[in-house]
Amino acid sequence: MSVLRAITADLERIKTYPDPDYPQLKQVLAQWHQISPDYILPGNGSAELLTWAAWELSQLTSTYVLTPAFGDYLRALKTFGATINPCGLDLITGNWQIETISPKSQGLIINNPHNPSGKLFSRENLLPYVENFGLVVVDEAFMDFLPPSQSQSLIEWVAKYPNLVVLRSLTKFYSLPGLRIGYAIANPERLQRWQQWRDPWPVNSLAIAATLAAVEDTPFQQQTWKWLTTSRQQLFTAIESLPQFQPLSSQANFLLIKTSIPGSQLQQKLLQQDQILIRDCLSFPELGEDYFRVAILSPESNHRLITALSQCQ
Repeated sequence: MSVLRAITADLERIKTYPDPDYPQLKQVLAQWHQISPDYILPGNGSAELLTWAAWELSQLTSTYVLTPAFGDYLRALKTFGATINPCGLDLITGNWQIETISPKSQGLIINNPHNPSGKLFSRENLLPYVENFGLVVVDEAFMDFLPPSQSQSLIEWVAKYPNLVVLRSLTKFYSLPGLRIGYAIANPERLQRWQQWRDPWPVNSLAIAATLAAVEDTPFQQQTWKWLTTSRQQLFTAIESLPQFQPLSSQANFLLIKTSIPGSQLQQKLLQQDQILIRDCLSFPELGEDYFRVAILSPESNHRLITALSQCQ
């Protein structure tokens, strides 16, 4: 509600252009993450910033992408003709390994927690890549769903490693996808280049107002962390009890589920019979019909899902 109030209160601001340098927005985000504002570049969602990261990755000899991967990574890299090296993630163990003889000339893009599995990688697991690769881009769009004591964010490393870029989004945790707001945390020189490449005013005035209110809404953050931890485990346990489904452990606000029923067939059946929409995984070639994904919702919605799934054969 604080976000909605902030947007309503700032409606008059749509009559004027925002400051293209976004000093207030940078300052608030910098205080939140305890870094210098020079290390922050707001964007029109993290997707816009991913475009500029992909351009820089395309200048390297090749880029490793952890698969299955968020489709926008491949879209952005292919746009600039980057050489892509897929690196498979073991969905059960969460293990993955890259072997390269020339890491300084190569890049890596990875999300943490991982999309679509929800796996969380430790800082220690990522450190060798940050120390050795030419450019490492870590998409932390779902990191806000972890309380600070459990977070594995690499933001605090950015000042030490100029080859590290961290992308953050407010569209997931704060449910603001329509406002398109995200930001990059990286070396100031890199961000200055990106600023010169892109169109002016990528972030609108209402998105700024929403962000300023959202990051200061501590009660919402605390409530979400408490609610999500309990609801996710309850949903996981309930689905695990159904023999035709195998949920994977997750640290995000969703569960990836292996299914003995083709995912698209299951999606159609649930939609027609129960007005429940699950996400099929056909856009992930490595998953195909063998998996589907569900969001963690209210107890009532989760119960409806479990009841519907239990009736599927």
